[in-house]
Amino acid sequence: MAARRIGVWLIGAKGGVATTMMTGLAALRHGAVPPIGLVTALESFARLELVGLDQLVVGGHDIRGGRLGDEARRMWSESRAIAPELLDIAADFFAEVEPRLRPGTLVASGDQIRGLADPAVAAVVETPRAAVDRVRRDLVEFAAAERLDHVVVVNISSTEPPPTLPIPHDFAELEPLLDDASRCPLPGSSLYFLAAVEAGASYVNFTPSTGANPACLQRLALDRGIAHAGCDGKTGETLLKSVLAPMFAARHLEVMSWVGHNIFGNMDGKVLDDPRNKASKVRSKDHLLSAILGYPPQTLVSIEYIQSMGDWKTAWDHVHFRGFLGTPMTLQFTWQGCDSILAAPLVIDLVRLVERAQRAGERGGLPWLACFFKSPIGVDEQDFAKQLAMLDAWVSRRCDDTTAPA
Repeated sequence: MAARRIGVWLIGAKGGVATTMMTGLAALRHGAVPPIGLVTALESFARLELVGLDQLVVGGHDIRGGRLGDEARRMWSESRAIAPELLDIAADFFAEVEPRLRPGTLVASGDQIRGLADPAVAAVVETPRAAVDRVRRDLVEFAAAERLDHVVVVNISSTEPPPTLPIPHDFAELEPLLDDASRCPLPGSSLYFLAAVEAGASYVNFTPSTGANPACLQRLALDRGIAHAGCDGKTGETLLKSVLAPMFAARHLEVMSWVGHNIFGNMDGKVLDDPRNKASKVRSKDHLLSAILGYPPQTLVSIEYIQSMGDWKTAWDHVHFRGFLGTPMTLQFTWQGCDSILAAPLVIDLVRLVERAQRAGERGGLPWLACFFKSPIGVDEQDFAKQLAMLDAWVSRRCDDTTAPA
């Protein structure tokens, strides 16, 4: 494959996932770490002709002030998650990316996110249409300045509240509303998606925010020939649910209740301390059990912000199930993982896979990426093994494409 330059435009570029991803890219390029956690580094992906890690050019939007290097070092000073020598290796990478960062938009982002913004960003007043136009220009200028073959926009910003106004099913009805912030139903994540579509960029929604979910936006992406994926990256407790719940179904064991308590202390945890923002996350985490089991057990998902935890997320789950002769039994487990360390390599994977799909002419939502998400667009299947089979089947098809005679 001829060398390509692919842009990675991060929404939330100064957050923990973004700076961890950049640290990882720099460390991998220097050969300082093995590609553990990177799905596309597995042998089965070798013939896919994925874009190389040294061909990725990073830029992004963020609403906060501060420098990338300082934000990245929080992963050591507050969470002891990234070794200082790896942050030193990434220093030049951060310096290269910094001039490419642009201020994000706060339109329809919610009070909790607005409270995190740099005063200069918070002072900007713009309509949803103006925000879309500005973000689109940033993407187009990024692609031109860096001589990029394609751009993939990845939303890894904090979770926004769900929309409060109905979103029209027809984009022709929605478009005039973009000129009036009080009437426009689209949240910030959807404005970023719309800007990406208008700029000809692919899009990945790694958050539970609305993004590309509205049907009118999905049809627009399909009409414009844009590939996209989402939503809500599956990295921890929900990943385990999608693996364990099929075991109960396969053994015909009745799950009576499944309770999960989650605590973490990073920026997203702080944002989720607001009940409005938390509602989006809980809904994304809680829906898959009934889809897998075929019936709705009693469930409870709690998410609490504990500042001292830093980027470490702990989940305690209690599963109460019934077996033969109606005898009740329990499964309990504890999951503790570093949120950004789990998410960052998946962001790289998704960029490489979505770019490969776009290059192959695929359009609209990409259902074969379901195994990466809690709420995959256009996919009802929640069993992780079955989702993984969808990815494997796609890889086989694309590998056949690369080996077929001209």
